[in-house]
Amino acid sequence: MTERLDRIDRSILAALRRNARITNVALAETAGLSASACLRRVQRLEETGVIRGYTTITAGPGAGEGHVVIVRIGLERQTEDVLNRFEAEVRRHPEIRECYLMTGEEDYLLRLDASGAGDYERIHKEVLSRLPGVVRINSSFAIRSVL
Repeated sequence: MTERLDRIDRSILAALRRNARITNVALAETAGLSASACLRRVQRLEETGVIRGYTTITAGPGAGEGHVVIVRIGLERQTEDVLNRFEAEVRRHPEIRECYLMTGEEDYLLRLDASGAGDYERIHKEVLSRLPGVVRINSSFAIRSVL
């Protein structure tokens, strides 16, 4: 994205981060625009890739429903081919809810949901250990969500 964001764009983005379901009329009022001008701004932010999508953030699995697992992945090397193959394969697995390319010791950080230790063992054997280029898998189960 090469476009510069002005004060109004930043105001729109801040409001959408707080509540992506805000009505256009309420968003326009927050940004100090007419509804039609606000809608055009939002559409431009979407078209230029500043807004890449909308999502629902859930509280995660409830008691007895499962666990959030944070997985740190180390790759054999960080060539473009290895990274592309890894990322393409990650996208094929709905168990993997988030994936971040990282700086530091590990190459990727994943967040996944597992119904328990047995389910995580299956995911580890059938998914994580078969991802292209993986040489290290380090996993942690979340105790509870703070935010």
